Amino acid sequence: MPQTVTEKIVQAHAVDLPADHEVRAGDMVTVRPAHVMTHDNTGAVIPKFRSIGATRVADPTQPVFALDHNVQDTSEANLAKYRAIEAFAREHGIVFHRAGEGIGHQLMVERGFVHPGSLVVASDSHSNMYGALAAVGTPVVRTDAAALWATGTTWWQVPRTVKVVLEGELRSGVSGKDVILTLCALYSAGEVLNAAVEFHGPGVASLSMPERLTISNMTTEWGALVGWFPFDGVTAAYLRERAAVLASMGLGDRLDEAMIRGWEADPPTPDPDAVHAGEITLDLGLVSPHVTGPDTVTVSRPAVEVARERIRVDRAYLLSCVNARLDDLREAAEILRGRRVAEHVKLYVAAASAETEERARAEGVWQALVDAGAVTLPPGCGACIGLGEGLLEPGEVGISATNRNFKGRMGSREARAYLASPAVVAASALAGYITTPGEAPGDEPPFTFRDLGFSPEPRAVETLEGFPERFEGRALLLPADNLNTDGIYGKDVTYRDDLTPEQMAGYAMLNYDPSFQQIAREGDIIVGGRNFGTGSSREQAATALKYRGIQMVIAESFSATYLRNAFNNAFICLESPALSRAVREAYAAEAGSGERTIPAGTLVVDIRRSVAVWRDSAYPLSPLGPAAQELVLAGGLEALTRRRLGL
Repeated sequence: MPQTVTEKIVQAHAVDLPADHEVRAGDMVTVRPAHVMTHDNTGAVIPKFRSIGATRVADPTQPVFALDHNVQDTSEANLAKYRAIEAFAREHGIVFHRAGEGIGHQLMVERGFVHPGSLVVASDSHSNMYGALAAVGTPVVRTDAAALWATGTTWWQVPRTVKVVLEGELRSGVSGKDVILTLCALYSAGEVLNAAVEFHGPGVASLSMPERLTISNMTTEWGALVGWFPFDGVTAAYLRERAAVLASMGLGDRLDEAMIRGWEADPPTPDPDAVHAGEITLDLGLVSPHVTGPDTVTVSRPAVEVARERIRVDRAYLLSCVNARLDDLREAAEILRGRRVAEHVKLYVAAASAETEERARAEGVWQALVDAGAVTLPPGCGACIGLGEGLLEPGEVGISATNRNFKGRMGSREARAYLASPAVVAASALAGYITTPGEAPGDEPPFTFRDLGFSPEPRAVETLEGFPERFEGRALLLPADNLNTDGIYGKDVTYRDDLTPEQMAGYAMLNYDPSFQQIAREGDIIVGGRNFGTGSSREQAATALKYRGIQMVIAESFSATYLRNAFNNAFICLESPALSRAVREAYAAEAGSGERTIPAGTLVVDIRRSVAVWRDSAYPLSPLGPAAQELVLAGGLEALTRRRLGL
């Protein structure tokens, strides 16, 4: 059967698949990624690796370390942490990038770690950026990183794919950042949530590699797990440039002409009749400069419209892994050259990598920014993640070329943060209020999403020895979309490490519904809505339900992080949009009257057939394949890793 490009790439990196198994959306498979990048959080992964009992890294060429988040912190505690990470890298022969070399994601593409058709992961949400090079880049959590170091493998559930057809070309003064800001706001109702996004169409060829990197990077904020661009002449030209640089550094074995010619001859592509969950058409010629916010990526307006309001700017930012490459700095310098930022504005600039800064200096770009009044910072994440110099103070307004503007992320929760392109940021810093560099169009593309009716395929699954072929229990409907981890397990106990499993169970769902504890009983199967488990990455939101005796959660869709935490702790989560909608429709009156935890009769889950049976009707489920069953049988990822190591 035909496959999407994500399905094909995962198939190529999967291990221990049953004979003749074709990877499909919804499958949970064991994969061996080409690389796994960790940054400052390497310091947290190391004790996880050791607690597993591992003493050696399975494949020292697979991990890549890059110190980038807190590089401005010169306290002894942080420097000691950095020294410990470097020592671990030396001990195990792992590629290590010191603080100041650049942001991990930029180094991954600059230094030849990302190849077309490869699967590359990182314990950071902006791993989607690797899709600009026709790879599948996607995030994992820290426990996954530790397991990858120890065994070279982890698990991944293959997402559905949404196809985005790009037509036309961007007008002068419009950038790739404007494209992704437009998409984030125009399609903010979950159209691409936890999906793989594939960009296609004649408009792709007109986008430069920096524009593709920006768009792929911010598919994270759009809600996707993958943001993939096809391999073409632009990709090949960029890779040839990088191959030459790497050869000059003595790293030519990472990327060479023979590899590039191989991809030109046989590029990674989806099958022509691959099954997509949805399709979006975007005319690039209708995209205009945009400003997003404040404090959300889902509200965006044409910059020319915002400019009329003359919103005062206190701080402006040209930094981060999304918009601090050479083209971005050039764009800002062109606007600022020979002029000064407004007296009340502080403009902060940090290149995405030391190489980028060096090239900007050589071209005079860096000096133009400095002469305009920019405060320069070392290559790294810095203010984007709320660390180091330049954080927003209470009552201030920031305009930023970063990828996130969540309330409080870049400083005070009493500040306001807007996102825009480097050009709009530079123009706004110059004017002292949000504006455009000159006359700019203000039109917007139409909404074009087509839901193609995708649902998990009911596929026969072989059950491993000892794994139940069916589960039966009372359905417990929680009629809410976006039920977040704070609702499932509240902040008051999240950081308490002294609670027993029984005590943790007693706090499950109390923030969502105080009556949950009286209604729920052991053996229940929760039926949830869309994006179940959104919010923070706290593992207890999964383990508390498991300890409470809940057999599993079946939802319309899950937060990817929640899903990973659940299976990493041997708690089953299955997707079934059809079942979720059917149960919610049947109990719409109860939900409408305010009931938040609703017993909904007997539910049978047939693992072998990948269906749930409720009220004599069968509803397809995402298949619970051998990789998922193995996790559950072992008691979670850490236990499974220990078993694989023979410990």
